[in-house]
Parts: sequence; C-alpha cells; structure tokens
Amino acid sequence: MSHPHPELGPPPALPEGGLRIVALGGLGEIGRNMAVFEYEGRLLIVDCGVLFPEPDQPGVDLILPDFEYIRHRLDDVEAVVLTHAHEDHIGAVPYLLRERRDIPLIGSRLTLALIEAKLTEHRIQPTKVEVVEGERQVFGPFDCEFLAVNHSIPDALAVAIRTPAGIVLHTGDFRMDQLPSDGRLTDLGGFARLGTEGVDLLMSDSTNAEVPGFVTSEREIAPVIDEVIRTSEQRVIVASFASHVHRIQQVMDAAARHGRKVALVGRSMVRNMGVARDLGYLKVPPGLIVDARDIEEWPPEDVVLVCTGSQGEPMAALSRMANRDHPIRIAEGDTVLLASSLVPGNETAVNKVINGLTRWGARVVHKGNAKVHVSGHAAAGELLYVLNLTRPSNFMPVHGEWRHLRAHAKLAALTGVPDDHIVIAEDGVVVDLVDGRAKIVGAVHAGYVYVDGSSVGEITDTSLKDRRILGDEGFISVVVVVDSSTGKLTAGPEIHARGSGIDPQQFEGFIPQIQRALEEKAADGVVDMQEIRRVVRRTVGRWVSDTYRRRPMIIPVVLEV
Repeated sequence: MSHPHPELGPPPALPEGGLRIVALGGLGEIGRNMAVFEYEGRLLIVDCGVLFPEPDQPGVDLILPDFEYIRHRLDDVEAVVLTHAHEDHIGAVPYLLRERRDIPLIGSRLTLALIEAKLTEHRIQPTKVEVVEGERQVFGPFDCEFLAVNHSIPDALAVAIRTPAGIVLHTGDFRMDQLPSDGRLTDLGGFARLGTEGVDLLMSDSTNAEVPGFVTSEREIAPVIDEVIRTSEQRVIVASFASHVHRIQQVMDAAARHGRKVALVGRSMVRNMGVARDLGYLKVPPGLIVDARDIEEWPPEDVVLVCTGSQGEPMAALSRMANRDHPIRIAEGDTVLLASSLVPGNETAVNKVINGLTRWGARVVHKGNAKVHVSGHAAAGELLYVLNLTRPSNFMPVHGEWRHLRAHAKLAALTGVPDDHIVIAEDGVVVDLVDGRAKIVGAVHAGYVYVDGSSVGEITDTSLKDRRILGDEGFISVVVVVDSSTGKLTAGPEIHARGSGIDPQQFEGFIPQIQRALEEKAADGVVDMQEIRRVVRRTVGRWVSDTYRRRPMIIPVVLEV
C-alpha cells in the first residue's frame, strides 16, 4: 500500500497523459468532502462540502476546504460535480462561487434544487447542469457518466470519469438497500459494466468500512416510527437532518395514519422540505402540515413536530427546547425521537440535549434504545461486493477517518487488489494515475478554513488556541507604566483577572515581585517595550503556575511616559 509521508514535498509537473487527483477534504475526517481532478491543465471538482466544528473549536460555525491550491486556477475549472445534497458535500459551494460565480454545478434535480435554495440566501444565481442516472456528459477533457446510488437522501449519484488516462469511478456516499423506500436501487449493473470495461481507479465511500455485513433496509425503520407516534400520549417531536427526505416521509406517513398534524420547525427544515415537496420527492397529504406558529392551538395528542438538532447543535431548535430557549416548551409526557445517526464527536453535545429534554419530563427515543435509524453508508459486505463487481486496477478509499480508510484498504486487498496498487492518502496528498498505476507523488497545503460569523479564514489555529485557554483558564491582565527613556516603573502594576479562579486579594502580596523584576531590568538598561512585556508575562505566569497550578492567558499592558 502507498502511504502518505509527513515530509512529502510539492508534486512534480503532471506527466503528459496522466490524471492528477488531490483531495482537499474528506480523507482522514468525516465531512468537508472535495476532490480535484486534473487532466491536460483542466480541472474537475467532485463535491465541495463543509465539516462541522468540534468542542475544541469554540466559536467556529463551519470548516471549509482550503481553496488555495486552485485559487489561481479557477478559470481552469470545468465544473463542480455534486454527488448529493448533504452539507458535507455541498455546504462549501457558496464560498467557492464567491471566488468565481459562473462555475457550472452538475447534479441531479433534487441536489441542484437544494443547493440553489441555499445559494439564494448568499445572493448567488448558479449556473446549473441537471443530469440523471445513465446519462453521459462531457466537461472539457472529462467524460462523465452518472450512476444511481441509494443513500439517505434521494437522487444521489456516483460518477465515472473517463479521460485518456483511464476510468475513475467515484461512488460518492452510497449503500445497497435492496428495498429502498423510494424504489431507487444502487446501479450494481452499471458498476459491473464498468468493471468489465476496466476501472483504473476506484474511489469508494469508507464511512462504514469497519461495520460487518450489510446495512439494514430503510423500510425497517417505518414500523418503529409508527409505534412511537401511535403510543405517545402527547406531542411527538422528531429531530432529523434537514435533508433526510426519506425519514421525514416516514414520519409524515405515520402522523397521517394516526390523525396527527405535522409542523416543520427550523429554517433549513422548512426550506428543504418545501423544495422536496415542490419537486415531488416528498408526498404530503392535503391538510397534514400546519404552521409551527399555530401549534399551540392544537391538542398535544394531535401534533407531531419535525425539527433540526439531532446532533446537539447549540443553535438548532431541539437544543434550544432542551435549554428552555425556544417558543416551543417541552412538557411532561412529550416524546422526543432522535431519528438520525450520531456523527462522531457529537456524543457529548447530544447526551447533554437528551438530559435537558428528560429533565422537563420528555421521553427520549434514540438509536441507543430503539431501532430509529439505519446508516446511509455501505457496510463492509457491501463494499466487498462493489470491489468484486468493479475489479479495479487501483484503489483509493475516501470519505472517512483514518481507521475507516485503513479498514477499507484491507477489504480491497482481500479481493485481490495488489498492495502496491492501494493508495491511502490524506487531505492535500497528490495522487497521479499514469500508465495504469496510481501513486502518491507529493503534497499541497490543504488546511482548515474557519467560518466564524461573517468572517471566512480570519480565524486561525492560534486564535482557537487562545479561545481554548480563555475558556479553560481565564485571563489575567497586568497594566504597568514605565519611563520610556529609563525603563523604570512609574506606576502600577494594576492587575485584573477574569475566569481564573484566583482571589484578587492574593495579587496584593505578589505585586512587589513584579516591581522587583522590572527594577532589575531597568538597572540593566532595558528600555525595549517588548522585553518589558515578556518580563511581566513570565513573572506573573511563573507565580500563577507555582501557586495555583494553572495556566491562564497573561496579557501585559505596558504604557510609556
């Protein structure tokens, strides 16, 4: 197997007739999926998604791929192929189109409708090219064939990219549900046909590579949802991803059977389900949906609320309900159904929401105590099936953390792909497909770009480190006034502390130590303000560490007279 190396340098020029693949996200992480293909100086992008922040990234709203690798080559981009409309595949598109607005977006009907609704909020009118499964379209040197795949959102696609360098099959996110609720199967016949033609590189979804067997069918969830709604004596509140049309359809069907009205709560939920309904992907009986603002007029036993917040997002509707910060108040006897998977890293936030809901008397039904979710990603048995169908000459696992990528690589080896034809890459690693062989040839920068409010890329890792210190340890500011010509202390020090847990009175006995340290520096003829700030920071930091075993942020303020 080819493994990335921490000392990989910049890649050489792409050999004539070769195809270059650079993932700017989605390798070694769950989310931020984005792959750039290059042939003869032209670029094709597959997906452009976001990553959601973890608890150690305070204040961050979204994490984008770093576009620096393609920023000076945006005019070379032929198109962006969007495999489906989940945020980890389309969420960064508005930020890419800010840099070049006329990049064509290629995708299925629902995918393009959902991204267009999102782009409207960014005041961007996209250039769209709608495709369907079984169709082939040419974008510059890239001949793209689109194949149906089953996923937890309708209209998902895989894409086979043909160039003179060979055929690359990118599965996107997929599973092999044999009884999908919408009747749309993963095109295994198409995969097999490509295998017969010759797949030079398979790039396949690795999210569930560690899970044995086959994923349960979506249809098995419907009876559980029906039972929850049937047996609940008061309101039912269902939290789901705002894009999970199949799951919302199951909820609406169950609500209609048991004579309940449905209210959609949350901007993204209302927007996405409106689009799905208008396009016919969501079947809504007349009179079923009522406005969430009128929900209090209905008896609790006649109501189902569908909202966002299944991942414990702080500003989502469910989290606000748990914190009593939402117009909808959780009451004794309500039932809350978390009808989605748990994204890795969100466990603490979700458990906090569950505890908050339970505190107000709600019964919480979730994946841990009921069969209320099935994964949208193929398990190991399905991945083996695809590997055997396509018989790729080279294999590159994508979409997953390191453990998922390595597990998927082992599956490929079991099916006969030679070890030296299996490429395990990470974000920024450059893979060239030349003369039928895929090899790692270098690396480019592919760091995180943080979105914080209206700022994009202004927050750095250093900024986040400072935020973590402030959140964990607080800060101490020390104000001193010195003579600019002699460096002697003329006033202060004055000490202020916030969140440090230190009694302000304790600083009174410590102030002479700061004064002595500054007097010694002045005696040595030190008048440089930066050096004086360092003396203050070191002196205070050492005392706090020795006395309290804490490391707050120390902010020295030196005024000159």
